[in-house]
Parts: sequence; C-alpha cells; structure tokens
Amino acid sequence: MDLQTHQGNIITNTATMAYRNLLKTVHNPDRFMDVIVQPVLFMLLFGYLFGGAIAGNVQAYLPTIVPGILMQAMLSAASGSGAQIREDLDSGVFDRFKSLPMAHIAPLAGQLFADSLRLVLAAIASLTTGYLMGWRPAAGFGWVLVSAGLAIFTGWALSWLFALLGLLAKSAATVQSLSLMAMLVLAFVSNAFIPLKSLPKPLHVLANLNPVTAVITAIRQLLATGTWTHAASLVLIFGVGVVVIFAPLAVWAYDRN
Repeated sequence: MDLQTHQGNIITNTATMAYRNLLKTVHNPDRFMDVIVQPVLFMLLFGYLFGGAIAGNVQAYLPTIVPGILMQAMLSAASGSGAQIREDLDSGVFDRFKSLPMAHIAPLAGQLFADSLRLVLAAIASLTTGYLMGWRPAAGFGWVLVSAGLAIFTGWALSWLFALLGLLAKSAATVQSLSLMAMLVLAFVSNAFIPLKSLPKPLHVLANLNPVTAVITAIRQLLATGTWTHAASLVLIFGVGVVVIFAPLAVWAYDRN
C-alpha cells in the first residue's frame, strides 16, 4: 500500500468512526445536557445574581461573563471526551475495532473529531444566552465568530489532554471526578467571573499562571477591539502546542490499552 492510499484510508476510517460517535451521541440526548443546559444556567445565575455586586448591573457585567462562560463551557465539553473513551474501552468495543481492517488510530481520532460537535453546541448555547440577556460586543458579529472559533479550537486541543486521562484511568467514574475537579479549578481560579485584582495574592498568582485566564483575556480583546491581538496569537500557539504534546501521548496510551 503506498503512502497516499494509506493516508486516504486513515482519513476515511476516521470520518467513519466520527460519524459512528455522532450517531451514538444523537441517540443519547443526555450527552448534550452538560454542553447546552449548563452554559445557559451558569449565564443566567452568574449574570443576574452577581452582575450587580461585581459590575453595578447585569449589562455592565455581560462583557466580562460571556467570554468566561464560553470558556467554561469549552472545558466542560472537552472533559467529556475522556469519560466517553473510557466507557468504550470498558465495554470492549475498541478491542473489536482493533480487529477490523481499519487504520489503527481511527477509533481514537474519530472520537475526538466527533466531540467537536459538543464544543460547537456549547459555544452556541453560551453566546446565544448572552445575546438574549442584552450582550452586544463592540467588534461585531464577524469577530464573535472568530472568538468562538478560537475558543472551540482551544477546547478541542484540551480534549486530547482529557482523552489521555480517560485512557490512563481505571474507570469512567474516576475520569469524571478528576475532569470535574480540573474544570472547576481552571474555570474558577481565573478571570472568568471576577477581576483578578479582587483575589488574594496567592490566588492572584495562580490565576495569572492559569492558561484559561490567557484565553479569556484574548477573547475579550477580540470582542472589544475587533483586531487580532498578540494575546490571541499566543493562545493559538498554546493550542497547537497542547495538541503536539498530548496527541502523541494519547496515541501511546491507546496502544497500551
């Protein structure tokens, strides 16, 4: 088999497995609850409960909270990858896939690409709720799409990290617990919901080191200025770096399983 044929098989097989995972998700609507209901609830709760206390009123708080909820939704959607992979491994279906005449990496890659739908739905739910609450970004609709694309790419990159966790953990329950803790720390020890200057010194330092803080800052700049910023370029480089590091590690863990 020549290289071109082999590459074509990988793409075709990955697309087939991604379609299989999409069908599985569509037939299990509960898998969408965390990426559709959760962003809406958090936007409403944080906006109306804390908007007045933090920013004076809800309208003034929306430019802060919408990017924060968007990124939290990306983390929640990305963290689901690990649990789903662990469930498939425990069910033995991946062993069946490995016995079929398909590209070895296709089942894993298909899962990760299918999860992109969860990221897109989470972004739509977050931004639409913010818009209905009165959020109007200064940069215009085009830069909303650019910002959403940057957030989705970052979430997809992080899904490789959570996939690695799912491949290494012993059970889906363990993956869910660790993913939830990681998501809460990354989302709340950041500038997602409050100004960093209000944090105590140790938390302020941690929040500045948190990559989620950098992503949210870049998104806010894009939406406020309507220009591609240095911070956005750094976030893009960060996302590529995460994929370069954790995708091979996920493949290695997949081979071990």
